[in-house]
Amino acid sequence: MAKKNKNRYKQVKEDNENAQVAVETKELEAISKLPSDVQDKLKTIKTKLEKFQKKVLEKFDKYIVGIALMPPPKPEELQQLQQMQYPQLQQIQQPLAPEQQVLEPKPEDKDKIHVLVLVDDSDSRTMSKLELKDKLTAIISSLATEIDPNLTPQTLILSELWQNCFDGKYELLQLIALSAPIHDTGMLQAIKIAEVHKTMVLKKFEKYIVSYVLAGSLVQGKATPTSDIDVWIVIDDTDVKKMTRAELKDKLRAIIIGMGIEAGELTGIKNKLNIQVYILTDFWDSLKEANPVIFTLLRDGVPFFDRGIFMPWKQLLKMGKIKPSAEAIDIFMGSGEQVIRRVQLKLNEIGMEDIYYALLTPSQAALMLYGVAPPSPKETGSLIRDIFVHKEKLLEDKFVKILEKVVEIRKAIEHGEKKDLTGKEIDDLLSDGDKFLKRIKRLFTQIERIRDEREMLNIYDTITTVVRDVLRLEGVEKVKENEILDFVEDKLVSEGKMPSKFFRTLQELMKAKKDYDEKKLSKVEIEKIHQEAGALIKYLVEHMQRKRGRELDRLKIRVKHGNKFGEVTLIGNEAYITYDIDNPEKEIDKAKVKEDGSLDTIEKSSLEDLEKALAKIEIPQRASIKERIFEDLKRIFGKDVEILMNY
Repeated sequence: MAKKNKNRYKQVKEDNENAQVAVETKELEAISKLPSDVQDKLKTIKTKLEKFQKKVLEKFDKYIVGIALMPPPKPEELQQLQQMQYPQLQQIQQPLAPEQQVLEPKPEDKDKIHVLVLVDDSDSRTMSKLELKDKLTAIISSLATEIDPNLTPQTLILSELWQNCFDGKYELLQLIALSAPIHDTGMLQAIKIAEVHKTMVLKKFEKYIVSYVLAGSLVQGKATPTSDIDVWIVIDDTDVKKMTRAELKDKLRAIIIGMGIEAGELTGIKNKLNIQVYILTDFWDSLKEANPVIFTLLRDGVPFFDRGIFMPWKQLLKMGKIKPSAEAIDIFMGSGEQVIRRVQLKLNEIGMEDIYYALLTPSQAALMLYGVAPPSPKETGSLIRDIFVHKEKLLEDKFVKILEKVVEIRKAIEHGEKKDLTGKEIDDLLSDGDKFLKRIKRLFTQIERIRDEREMLNIYDTITTVVRDVLRLEGVEKVKENEILDFVEDKLVSEGKMPSKFFRTLQELMKAKKDYDEKKLSKVEIEKIHQEAGALIKYLVEHMQRKRGRELDRLKIRVKHGNKFGEVTLIGNEAYITYDIDNPEKEIDKAKVKEDGSLDTIEKSSLEDLEKALAKIEIPQRASIKERIFEDLKRIFGKDVEILMNY
């Protein structure tokens, strides 16, 4: 046993060292892009942290789960950490001694470097948790002070962290999620990605989520830096009316797994987030049936969120109050033949379930990559066929039939229409499933190529359309594609209406379109063009808006009558009269403009009519004012009317 543990520790250490090299490489790349003064400060902090890490690992290598640089904690977080650092203080009722009073939350010094040290205390046998904590805290704090007095470690034993979760206190999880790991055996990244994923799930489905639980090798103390991260989510289905419970489970499961992929991308954590979704009724049935998986989950699982279901069940299990039902006992104690038959059915069901989701989830992912929201399982096959077989002609129909066959068999087993699967049937399903997954992987590449092409064409079409609109405002009506750059340089850049940097962006875009057509443009280059094009489009649109605003101002005659300001907007052969432009509830009339320049009969109009008329006009447009209109202005606004120039 000792040899086995030694070998496992050696493997964990090697995996952690490899993971650390990859992390350090990414850190160096990110730091190189920062300002020089910030780089110097970060390098100084990094040097101190490396020294601290080395000293701590030399002393407690086998027990250190993770070391992380924390953001400055909020007062309430600091107080919680301090109470955990010195739990005996919570029992003290008399005034604190001077050396203890420094533990009170106070404004943090800006030079303080907060470091979390997470320690695995599962093998502690010779002393109590409190004694172990006090001893570790004292030694680690001393090591930190030797390096830099501003280095402020917070030592946390794993059992304390879990106890906080058992008590419904999740603030430390959020703090760990925001920290930057320096040393990690796998626990810190598991907490980080699980916390991010939990936040996403609760934000969208909070009223349905009963519990979110971390489980598996991580909480059992058997994890490595490359281990899967197992989380269990229990969904309340007791009030479902618009769909079946199975449909609810499948629908939410697809979305929640998609969020898991997104959480991995956001955090940069590559370990698989293995998500198990249960509906509450099934979970309860599994308890009654003495399902060992559920019993293990209750025994070892740590809740990251609980609405008051998981922890009571966990406590009842610990107290021995949750026991298999009489029916379950009868099943387990039945004849050998009956037990074997049940095991066979279970194996068939589990095998079928795994094959089903192995094909369904990537299929839904392919649709999501294409830009379609994940459909229900029964709709997935037909939607795959409509889009990828018929519309895009990227996929052969035989692969859709494989998916539909698996969905059909799974449905038959679920409804009890099919009682058994032969070994040959399972082998055939596995073989077909393997072919399907290989083809879907190639489909992903095809979809990405289509998406990139559409994105590139969309950028190009948008830019050229906007540029033509801008040139039209400058009096250039028709521009051929190969003339765009020349006209832009002549009409905009040369006259100082467009900065040179945007002209260079336009040149790069035109070249990129040509390179893309010739298959010379990489995905990274496409992304760069996309970012730069956004800034160019924004500038051109704002330029048009400013130009249009100036042109529209030329269509207006602004007047003052009494203490009010009004205006007459001339649009073609119509004049829109606003009596008080400062009044939120504007009174607007309109009249036809006669050939002699005078205004015809004045009729009631509205701000909506004026805005519609302005939206329809082509710019540039010029309005001419004839003498007769000045007499009409007196008639409309009064004899004391004043015409305002450049107002």
